Amino acid sequence: MIEIEVKVRADHSKALPILKKIGAVKLGVENQSDVYFAAPYRDFAKTDEALRIRSLNDQAVMTYKGPKLDGISKTREEFETPVDEATTTQILHALGFSEAGVVRKKRDVFRAGEITVCLDAVEGLGEFLEVEIVAESEKELETSRAKLFELLKQFGAGEKDSIRTSYLEMVLEKNKG
Repeated sequence: MIEIEVKVRADHSKALPILKKIGAVKLGVENQSDVYFAAPYRDFAKTDEALRIRSLNDQAVMTYKGPKLDGISKTREEFETPVDEATTTQILHALGFSEAGVVRKKRDVFRAGEITVCLDAVEGLGEFLEVEIVAESEKELETSRAKLFELLKQFGAGEKDSIRTSYLEMVLEKNKG
């Protein structure tokens, strides 16, 4: 599966009326806690990969994200599976993985046609808007990305506003200072 995603900074109080105007349907609210792991055999920061366990609503999911596939969005191959958080963390530690950082956020999830729209309030970073389409292959990348940027125009955002930096990178950078 290919996750074609664009993230921009957004004032949620201004974004909500736009979501209503375009007929987006609210799917729910999630309180997410993402623990990212560093591999003992390669540097995910250099290879542009990510491995995390996301906890939400008493459930956990392990996600691997491959390197970004373009220079504009956060499009990447992604694999995800439900896991037992404590056991999976123990397995990763036994294999030499270490915790690289934690990202906590409140996410309001909406659906606008085939596009998932998320309003993220990220602890320590502020408010963001993420839009995404899940595709079967890279062949759909350009048309899907164009649809995302067309929707973002409604919010006054364009390619120049796209943030390719992950929340983890942003948190780690903030914690350096």
